[in-house]
Order: sequence, then structure tokens, then C-alpha cells
Amino acid sequence: MKSSAKNIRLTSVDELFSTEESREDAQREKVVEIALSQLHPFQNHPFQVRNDQAMQETADSIREYGVLVPAIARPDPSGGYELIAGHRRHRASQLAGKETMPVIIRELDDDAATIIMVDSNLQRETLLPSERAFAYKMKLEAMKRQAGRPQKENMSQVGTQKRSDQLLAEQVGQSRNQVQRYIRLTELISELLELVDERKIALNPAYELSFLKKEEQTKLLDAMESEQTTPSLSQAQRLKKFSQEGHLSLDVMRAILSEEKKSEVDRVTLTSDTLRKYFPKSYTPQRMQDTIIKLLEQWQRRQKEQER
Repeated sequence: MKSSAKNIRLTSVDELFSTEESREDAQREKVVEIALSQLHPFQNHPFQVRNDQAMQETADSIREYGVLVPAIARPDPSGGYELIAGHRRHRASQLAGKETMPVIIRELDDDAATIIMVDSNLQRETLLPSERAFAYKMKLEAMKRQAGRPQKENMSQVGTQKRSDQLLAEQVGQSRNQVQRYIRLTELISELLELVDERKIALNPAYELSFLKKEEQTKLLDAMESEQTTPSLSQAQRLKKFSQEGHLSLDVMRAILSEEKKSEVDRVTLTSDTLRKYFPKSYTPQRMQDTIIKLLEQWQRRQKEQER
């Protein structure tokens, strides 16, 4: 009978004398100092890292106090680490003249990393429409993939029997329709999307324009340049209709854009990003609207009382 001694694994000295507490401690996440040069941006990161006044203020704070909140990164198979959360802190550390920054290293698959990356950035006070559009799209795609392969951490989501886009809408405090309208903006060519970010094209017309073919969108830029105007909502809807019917040419675009726009009632538009900083995070858009109306009614009553 052959000996099975070769299959016996001997316990090492370190394992014999290690305690359960020390073994658990070895598995805990730790904050480590990582060289800035070893930290790479997340692939297709949708959020811009702008060298604006806020960035300079962050750099000044880091120069004086250091990075107070560690970044999150995961090992990069090609070397170094891929940043998941902390891109602005990374840039501010560079501007502050730092060589390292505190980082939590975490093993994450692509979908989990995407969701954390998006969630950590959606908390910013100001987000461009393009940033929100691509962030929603990336997170929704990751949520759909997770829902398609149930795991322990995903069971609660699957058990709800809700659509992924409905779950996403609830998490970001917007309607499912509004989330889908933002995601639709990712179909715009970069030049048109930049005009949306610059508020030269409003969200609703931009949504309609996103249904134009890419080559039609490029021609639209020429028409807008020649007519020195941007489409209104009604004009964008007509452009979309002509496109769907296969009759949208450059001449048609110019004819529509050259028409005198219908006069619209003066109105003030406040975006959810502007309003949200004045309300608790738990407030839905509808609740914010109801609260604003009540405050305006109270103000109107006081005005009338003062006029008496």
C-alpha cells in the first residue's frame, strides 16, 4: 500500500501560534499610503475633474491637513491600482505637491466597482447633465448584470422584483422616466452634449435631438451655426419627426431653425441639483415642489397683509 504522506499538509509555525483575532485582523481592510503615480483613473470615468476654484481650495486644505478621507482603489492587473473613489482628492494631492495619499485597497469586480464609483460621485453638489447621463447609464448596466446573476450581496435586490431602472430612480431621488431621459443624452454627439452642459440647449430639446442619427446630428451643428440659433422644444420635436420619416435634410433643418420661435411665457427654471441642497436627502422631487408651493403661498399672504 502506497503511503499518503505526500498529501499531508503540515501547519506552519506562524499558523500554530496565530490567534483568531490576528487572523481576522489580517483580513480587515486597512488604510495604506500609495504613491500617486501608482493610482490610475477608473476606466471610462464619467465625472470631470476640473481645475476650478473648488479644486484649488481642496488642494490648499490637503497641503495643510493632508487627505482626511481615504480614497478607494482596487488592484490593477496591468500594474498599480485603479481608483474607484477619490479622483478629485488624487488631483488635489498632485496640486498640493504630495507624493502619496491614503487609500483603502479593496478587491472588487467590475460591476461592484462601477456602482461604488458612481455612488461616491453622485453626492456632488453640482453635476453636469453629461456626467449624470453617463453615470446613470454605467450604474444601470452594472445593476442589470448583477440582477442577472444572483449572489449573496444581490439577493435583496432580486427579491424586490423591481426593475433595475426603478431601483436606480429610487436611489437617486428621481422618477424612472427622468433617469431614462438622462441616459438618452448619451446618444448625443459630443459637440451637442457640450452645448447641453453649457445650458445652450435645454434638457427636453436635447432628449428629442438624441433620436437623430449621428450624421444628422453633425449636420444639425452646421445648421445651428448658419442660423445662429439652437432648437426649441417644438423645433426639436419636428426635427425628430422628419428624421423618423426619413426626410431630414440640411435644408429642412435650416428651414425649421430659421422660423421665428413661438413666444413663451416667462418662467424661472430651478434644477433639482439647485434645489436639493436646501432640502434633506430623503425629500423626493414632488415633496420639494409641494414645500416650495406652500412657502410661496405663505409669502404671498404676508405680502397682501403688508399692503393692507
